[in-house]
Amino acid sequence: MAVRSKMSDDAGQMLLIYDDPSDHRSLSLDDASSTEESPDGTGLSLEAVNDVIPYIGQRFLTHDAAYDFYSTFAKRCGFSIRRHRTEGKDGVGKGLTRRYFVCHRAGNTPVKTLSEGKPQRNRRSSRCGCQAYLRISKITELGSVEWRVTGFANHHNHDLLEPSQVRFLPAYRSISDADKSRILMFSKTGITVQQMMRLMELEKCVEPGFLPFTEKDVRNLLQSFKKLDPEDENIDFLRMCQSIKEQDPNFKFEFTLDANDKLENIAWSYASSIQAYEIFGDAVVFDTTHRLSAVEMPLGIWVGVNNYGVPCFFGCVLLRDENVRSWSWALQAFTGFMSGKAPQTILTDHNMCLKEAIDGEMPATKHALCIWMVVGKFPSWFNAALGERYNDWKAEFYRLYHLESIEEFELGWRDMVNSFGLHTNRHINNLYASRSLWSLPYLRSHFLAGMTLSGRSKAINAFIQRFLSAQTRLAHFVEQVAVAVDFKDQATEQQTMQQNLQNISLKTGAPMESHAASVLTPFAFSKLQEQLVLAAHYASFQMEDGYLVRHHTKLDGGRKVYWVPQEGIISCSCQLFEFSGFLCRHALRVLSTGNCFQLPDRYLPLRWRRISTSFSKTFRSNADDHGERVQFLQNLVSTLVSESSKSKERLEIATEQTSILLSRIREQPISSLSLRDISSVQRNF
Repeated sequence: MAVRSKMSDDAGQMLLIYDDPSDHRSLSLDDASSTEESPDGTGLSLEAVNDVIPYIGQRFLTHDAAYDFYSTFAKRCGFSIRRHRTEGKDGVGKGLTRRYFVCHRAGNTPVKTLSEGKPQRNRRSSRCGCQAYLRISKITELGSVEWRVTGFANHHNHDLLEPSQVRFLPAYRSISDADKSRILMFSKTGITVQQMMRLMELEKCVEPGFLPFTEKDVRNLLQSFKKLDPEDENIDFLRMCQSIKEQDPNFKFEFTLDANDKLENIAWSYASSIQAYEIFGDAVVFDTTHRLSAVEMPLGIWVGVNNYGVPCFFGCVLLRDENVRSWSWALQAFTGFMSGKAPQTILTDHNMCLKEAIDGEMPATKHALCIWMVVGKFPSWFNAALGERYNDWKAEFYRLYHLESIEEFELGWRDMVNSFGLHTNRHINNLYASRSLWSLPYLRSHFLAGMTLSGRSKAINAFIQRFLSAQTRLAHFVEQVAVAVDFKDQATEQQTMQQNLQNISLKTGAPMESHAASVLTPFAFSKLQEQLVLAAHYASFQMEDGYLVRHHTKLDGGRKVYWVPQEGIISCSCQLFEFSGFLCRHALRVLSTGNCFQLPDRYLPLRWRRISTSFSKTFRSNADDHGERVQFLQNLVSTLVSESSKSKERLEIATEQTSILLSRIREQPISSLSLRDISSVQRNF
């Protein structure tokens, strides 16, 4: 055996080269591939397990055991290894007798022939011809087989990595099956990859950045979930929907197949969404600006707002095409889920095919455009045309948008076009042509539940992004949406509880105010209270056909209010109640002047009252009386909150005892959703 040692000039380290002359073979590391993968198997060295440096004659039970030992040594030194070449006795099928393991930077990448018209990846290779290696040979003595080290060189022509860097080499990065399942579960909740990494670091009690895999590995794993046969995906998706239907008969879904029995369209809604729509389905946003990247299909989402001002989910639809026929089918499916009930108002993006479908399927519904979707296109439409005047024009647009009368809007629009020289701008002309769909002066007579406000649009977008941010398989998407909806329902319950616990501050001392506070949710009451406070600054004058109400500092103008005390009917020309569901300052001033001490019931809409907003969850409905029990529990909780908030002592007792009860409840098992095979949807996809 020959042993040589020298100092490396380029790496600055002691080089160890061991070789057994009796087993010498020429070694070329230019071959970039390994000719054989070793079989499964592990073993321990027959020599001292505490040896840290390979040496000639070191013995192992299997070549995999030798590989593991050399890999551990390599990681300590700052490099990784790969299987390089195998040899058989005299090359005549006598089996594997010799194996080489080399540094991951051994060999050189062969030059690829460029193909015309075929894009090439310009990726730099890490291989630099490193000569470090370990050679093992198969030895049979007295019928016993073992592997011995017959060659070893630790000469590297490159810098070795620090311990904090070597763990990022691909050979030392891996995601266990348990971690893969955890990542898949996280992806269904819609959290980001960065949030997944942080959660797993906390669960495993490791420092940030010290997991055995990187964010890129997680992204590649999530991407691999999408690379499945679309036909199998469609079958799995329908199976998942049917499985949810078996768990909860109130879950609704509809789908269509094309002439080749391929999935064409599918829409669905959950039990809690259908129940919420019964009360809060008067104004609906139908957001069609997203695509499900897993299948590259347009995605439509129906969303509303509940009595606490929180977005609530109504339904989803995936379509193959965006034509009138597809949108009409989607609207038919949605109204079918909701027992034929169409919303009073539906807000969408500017889409002519969708507009035609709404006109045909929902003739009694007011179609309006989401102003935040319109405004979002302004930079691309007007930045170049207006230049430095863009911000001034945008401010003028918002002023016109918020005007109360159509006449003022028309005059103001004409002046704006003249002032900014936009007579020939096609976007301005298109906006004006569709003004009845987005301009508030044209929409004030229609109920919009405040969804034209920027704050509401941000809340809706945040909710939608929750289940779009981590898309995985199509079959998992319906589950992912359910998790997001369930999470939102729980968050809504907590927000509702917090609002109800807040001490409502009465500002006017009027009986009308205290009555409204006892009926409306804190969110809704705050909106009405704003008008009550402002009403004190207005004067009312009785006219022959009603009342004229204007600010006390004004000498002309004002709003016309009509009041029929015998029938409890009041209306105002500003149409705030029709638009938002809250009486305006003008009507409230007339009621106060007329000695009205309580608001008529019709002006305290059910959708803004303190009613239960929590419904039986989609995946937990197993008994016929489950919904009734949930409702009974909600009533108990409502009474508990009401009674506990009357004193500090009561609240402390309730908080302590409820915490104990909640801990006991969480110890109880909950049923989980299982995927069941269904033959009814296995159609020749």
